[in-house]
This record gives sequence, structure tokens and C-alpha cells, in this order.
Amino acid sequence: MLQLLSLSCALVAGNMPPPNPPPAVKAEEKKIVDEKKAAEARIFAATLETDLKRLWVRSSTAEWIKATYITDDTERNAAAMNEDAMAFIGQAIKKSLTYKGIKLDPETERMLVLLKVSQSLPAPSDATKRTELANTAAKLEGLYGKGKFCADGHVPGNAEADKKHCKDLSELSAVLSKVSEKKAPSYEEQYEAWRGWHETSKEMRPLFTRLVELSNEGAKEIGPKDLGELWRSAYDMSPAEFETETDRLWNQVKPLYDQLHCYVRGKLSTKYGADKVSASGPIPAHLLGNMWAQEWSNVYPMVEPYQGQPSLDVTAGLQKLKKAKKLDEQGLVRIGEKFFTSLGFDPLPPTFWERSQFTKPQDRDVVCHASAWDVTFSNDLRIKMCIKLDEEDLITVHHELGHNYYFMQYWQKPVLFQQGANDGFHEAIGDALTLSITPKYLKDLGLIETLPKDDKGVINVQMKDALEKIAFLPFGRMIDQWRWDVFSGKVPPSKYNEHWWALRLKYQGIAPAKGARGEAFFDPGAKYHIPANVPYMRYFLARILQFQFHRAMCQAAGHQGPLHTCSVYGNKAAGSKLKAMLELGASKPWPDALEVMTGQRQMDASALVDYFAPLQTWLAEQNKGQRCGWSASAGPTEPPKTEPAKAAPTKTGK
Repeated sequence: MLQLLSLSCALVAGNMPPPNPPPAVKAEEKKIVDEKKAAEARIFAATLETDLKRLWVRSSTAEWIKATYITDDTERNAAAMNEDAMAFIGQAIKKSLTYKGIKLDPETERMLVLLKVSQSLPAPSDATKRTELANTAAKLEGLYGKGKFCADGHVPGNAEADKKHCKDLSELSAVLSKVSEKKAPSYEEQYEAWRGWHETSKEMRPLFTRLVELSNEGAKEIGPKDLGELWRSAYDMSPAEFETETDRLWNQVKPLYDQLHCYVRGKLSTKYGADKVSASGPIPAHLLGNMWAQEWSNVYPMVEPYQGQPSLDVTAGLQKLKKAKKLDEQGLVRIGEKFFTSLGFDPLPPTFWERSQFTKPQDRDVVCHASAWDVTFSNDLRIKMCIKLDEEDLITVHHELGHNYYFMQYWQKPVLFQQGANDGFHEAIGDALTLSITPKYLKDLGLIETLPKDDKGVINVQMKDALEKIAFLPFGRMIDQWRWDVFSGKVPPSKYNEHWWALRLKYQGIAPAKGARGEAFFDPGAKYHIPANVPYMRYFLARILQFQFHRAMCQAAGHQGPLHTCSVYGNKAAGSKLKAMLELGASKPWPDALEVMTGQRQMDASALVDYFAPLQTWLAEQNKGQRCGWSASAGPTEPPKTEPAKAAPTKTGK
């Protein structure tokens, strides 16, 4: 019996697991495994750099060709290149997740963070769906670029007749831009131009709905719940924290916007009558001189605070130089380049002048929406514009060159670092310099004849600036709010248009002129960034950051006095401060880059509020006794007089 018991104990002992190793041994084993994984991650990052740059160059080249020569073939080619990049990045992100929790060197860790948020349009791993998404995205942007509105029931097909009856975005926008001229279009003529362009986006709705479904599926495969959450993850904070941050910034500037809205609405109501513009309701969307009511510069003559002050009509000055053959479209870009070189930056490379699109070609469709490019991620700088010699494009040129000079400072970094510290930084650079386009600078260029000399002149200048910069803020805030709500499923396709106008009312105090526009329309698609799938919050952030950057450069330049009087043109110290931030690209989290430039680690709208302090005080005085704000019930509700005309059909490929 004793022998059996001993044998049983021995068997049990033999089946027992070995004793646990001491903690020190466990830690050493984990350290070895982690070091091996970290070494693998470094190799992965190096290979990623090579493969990603190759694919992005192919994709970027195809996108450039498509944007400057729109055909079914160029759309298909771009879609194919983008599909390849989508497939690679999707697999690379999944691979990168295997290194989660491993201690990596800072550069590798940063590259993997940026990889995960590198796609604004992540594709599903299913090859068929990936192809469908790439084709859908290409078709949507193509529809926008080829959009034309044909009046009088005209059916396009005859080139000569089309020219007479059909208008593209540039031509329809030109109608709205003349709102303050002596022979300004009537209320109805402005509405027809606005309505015409919004007709062109109706056929985008089913394509956009499918794009939402497919891109959400792609986003979920790499972690986020939907595409909106992925976009909000790209700011070195949680998605929820970022949304809270945008609300905080909006609340800093909303009181100034509300005062501007109240004043402009009063002037429009006086001009058009209270039956067209309610004194307490939203402003009709077509009356602000811009197709999207996002910037209101064209109504300046109508709302000018003080008549008889020196003229601020920069467009007239540009046209005068053009008539004298002293300025052309490339010359406008040279003006912008000169601003950057005055700060100590290098001139643009010769290839920039050879490869850019400055004017609209007469022989083909192109996307005229202004954009800046480094096509091969190797200082291959270009802009794509259909330049008009007016004030708006003078500002746009500086904006786009801001992108180009950002590209120029970081192009030798790894391709994932070849982007702004966050996307708002990239949009803010050129705009920060436009704050130095003071009346004196414009006079030196020969664009205005006389300088404002007193407080009245200051208010006029600030009003003109506010109609561009302050008027934009709620539009910049609401575009992605709409998409976040769509991507999350909060807003179904059956309420796309309803929610679009609800947000425009909430943030902008803007409404369609002739009653609610139903779901037969797809008005979001009339704005380029929706069909092109370009995240838009960057532009809102840029409007905040440009003033923060401007204040920092003015401090570096030793400026004394109110912020609105500062110009850094020609100041190398300000340029050096700017260059130090630009050189970082995205290699550091954005608070680090912001600190290099401003000494602050938080985005802050106080510089914007300080800049416009004289105007805000003046507006508050002018609006005394007015009922500022707006209510939906007081909006324009005049019913439409005619049925909407049909937009010109466009080719979308098979």
C-alpha cells in the first residue's frame, strides 16, 4: 500500500508544471521579446517609408493629371492608383498594430501614430469594395469639376449652344460676386445663379451615400467606430477631446461673429426689404456675394462703415495694372513669392513656374478649386488655380504659397512627416502672412492710392477683413460637424439636406431663400470638399491659428502697438521664427510645434479677438437697439415661383 501511494505521488509530481520563474527572470524574458519587436518595428518603418513614398507619388501624379485634365480615363487611372495605396496602407496599419504596447524609439513611434490616421478615406480590405470606393471617390470629384447648369430647358450637346445656355461654377459665382456693383444682379438673378449651381450636386447623393458606407467599413477595420472618429483622432488627443476643443474655440469667437451678422443683416434688410431679409431671422444664403456664404467680402461696398474714406478696392488696382500690361496671372504669384523671400525664404524652384496651372485652359475641363502640391514629395512644388486678377485671388495665392513653402521646409523628412503639425497649421501659414498685407503694403504695390488716416479708416479696413475672416468661422466649424453626424449614423441619408440646413442655421444664421429644400437636393455636394472628401475642420483651426502665428511673428519682429497695425514684411527675425516651426513638419506632436512658434501649447483665439477689438467695439455701438441673433421662424419663407430647371448631365464613366 505504501509503495502504491508513493508511486501515485510520484506520478502526480511528474504531471505538475514546473515552478514559476522568479519575477526578475520574467522581466528579462519580456525585455528580450520587446527589444526584438522594437527592432522589427524599426525595420518595418524603414520599409514603410520606401513603399509608401512610391505609392503616394504614383497616386499624387495621377491626381494631378485628373485635376488638370478631367476625362473618364484620367478618373479611372487616378482611382486605380488610389486603390493600390488604399490596399497597402490598410495592410500596413494592421501590421503596425502588432507593435502596440512596445516601447519604441520616438521616430518610429511617431511614424506609426501618423500611419494610422494617414488616410482620409480608408478602404475595406475586401478588394471588390476597395475598387468600388476608389471609383466612387473619383466619380464624385469628377462630377464637381464638370458641373454645369443649363438654363431655359437647354439640353447640352452642341458646343456653341452650350456656351450660351450653360454656366460652370466660375461663371455662376461671377454673378454673385457683382452684388455691390452699380449694375448689380437683382435679388432674383442672384438666386438663380445660386440655385443653378446647387442643381449640379443632386446626382451626387447616391454616390456619396455609398462612399459613407464603404469608408466607414474601412475605418472600423483599423479601430475607430466610423470615419468621423478617425478624422478626429488626428490631433494628438482623443476624438472626444478634439470635439470639445473645437467647441471651446468657437465659443471664443462667436460673440464677434454674432455682432458682424447683426450689422450685415441690417444693411441687407435695408437694401432688399424686410420681406426678403428679416430683421430678426437668418440671412438668405444667396445674398452674401459667395456661392456658399462662407466669406462676405463682396458685400463690403454695401456695408462700408464710413463713406468717403480712401478706397480699399484692391481689385480695381489689380485691374488697372492688368490694363497697363504691368501684371498678369503669374505676376500675381510673384507678388506672393516676394513676401516669403522678404522673410528670408528661398525663391520657388524653376520647376514650379514650368509645371503649375495658373489659368483655366480653354480646351478641357479642369478642377479650378485652388490647391498646392508637392507631387513627388521631393520639392516638386506646384499650384493649381484658374487665377483671376482680383483681391480674392491675391489672398488665395498667398494662402496656397503658404502650403508650398511649408512643403519646401520639410521635404527631406520621411514621407509620413511631410505634413503639417496638424492640418490646421498647413492652412494657416499663408493666411498668417496676409495679415501683414496692410494698407501701406498695398499702396507700395500700387493697388490702392491713399492710406487710411484715422479711426474711421481703421474701422473700414477691419470691416473688410472681418467679412472674409470672421464670416468664415461658423461655416468652417459646421462642415465637418455635418459629416461627423453622417458618418456616425446620427443622420441617415433621408435627412442629409435637412441636417445640412439645420447646422447652417445654427452656426451661421443662414437659410435658403425660398423655403426648405427637400431631400431631392444634395446641397452639401455643391461645396468642393464634400465630393472631394477633404476634411474641413483644418480651415476653422487655421482661421484661429493664423492670428496666433501673426502675434508670435510680430513679437519676434519687436512690434509695438495694436496687433492690427503690425506687418512683418521684410523682417528676417519673424521669418526665422516661422521657419523653425515649418521645418518640424509632423515629426513632433502639434503642441510642440506650436510652442516653438508661439511659446504656447494650446490653440487660442484671443489673438483674433485682440486683432479685431476696434471693430467689435464699433459693432456693439452700431447694433444697439437691434435684435441680434436669429430664429428659424423669422427666416425667409417665400415659396419658389418656378420648378427647378435640370442641371446639365455629366459623364461619369461606366
